[in-house]
Amino acid sequence: MKTIVTGGAGFIGSHLVDQLLECGHEVIVLDNFSTGRRANLDHVKDKIQLIECDLSINSDWVRYFKDVDWVFHLAALADIVPSIQKPEAYFNANVNGTFNVIQACKHANIKRVVYAASSSCYGIPDNFPTAETSAIKPQYPYALTKRIGEELVMHWAQVYQLPAVSCRFFNVYGTRSRTSGTYGAVFGVFLAQKLANKPMTIVGDGNQTRDFTYVTDVANALLSAAKSNKTEQIYNIGSGNTVSINKLVELLGGEKTHIPKRPGEPDCTYADISKIKSELNWTPKISIEDGVKLVLENIEYWRNAPVWTPDTIANETEDWFKYLGKN
Repeated sequence: MKTIVTGGAGFIGSHLVDQLLECGHEVIVLDNFSTGRRANLDHVKDKIQLIECDLSINSDWVRYFKDVDWVFHLAALADIVPSIQKPEAYFNANVNGTFNVIQACKHANIKRVVYAASSSCYGIPDNFPTAETSAIKPQYPYALTKRIGEELVMHWAQVYQLPAVSCRFFNVYGTRSRTSGTYGAVFGVFLAQKLANKPMTIVGDGNQTRDFTYVTDVANALLSAAKSNKTEQIYNIGSGNTVSINKLVELLGGEKTHIPKRPGEPDCTYADISKIKSELNWTPKISIEDGVKLVLENIEYWRNAPVWTPDTIANETEDWFKYLGKN
């Protein structure tokens, strides 16, 4: 099999590349390194083709789709605050980039397309666990642009018979998660704080819960989606469990401090994964306890990550409160 992974130098993408190589695939990675790191692929650099390109601009990268079997589209800009501050950049990367990729897939007659979507499309859900049929209520531009990308992929599947599925990620964690960039995912923030012997910044009272899914489970779910004969379908990818932030801090070990609760954030994320279990025969394997152990064994990866404090977080999230506080 010949496979393209867009965003393959990123956190989830690099783990997917590992699993594809284990399955004997020839792998081409397309990445602009806006968030991905070459170091994430150093251990396999002699086994893959790594192409630096901007998918939001149609250019020479399109030729790599010739004779490819599968395409996994993971390339995207993430994070809430910068999406509020730079919506055009997010639209270009997450919407225009997706449009260009699925057009390339259509013209190349790709056999399977798997889109990496986001559970942020549910906004603040009404029901838990949250099923794929739940209301779509994006709270900020990142969530909206990922949802528009998903709609494009599903529409191309419907109109052009592009054999495509979409996978909505919940809270993915694990080794190789981002260490730089704007204040974002809780694991990276906490690990850098732990290494620096600083207190972990808990939003609100810490009783809010998250569906933390280990990255290799997510990569395996993407493979399961590609191996199936399903098309024009959307699947939640989660752990099938939910864990409080207080429990996470307890597992990581360390001091803690509290910062104000933020608008637009749900008190709970909890994926209903019954559809992917029944239709794709996929189940997560890594418990939160085992996943945290794996992360702590590799904690040095976050040694040079920015160490956030209550003051720097307040400064960075000022626009978060400004724009989402009135919703």
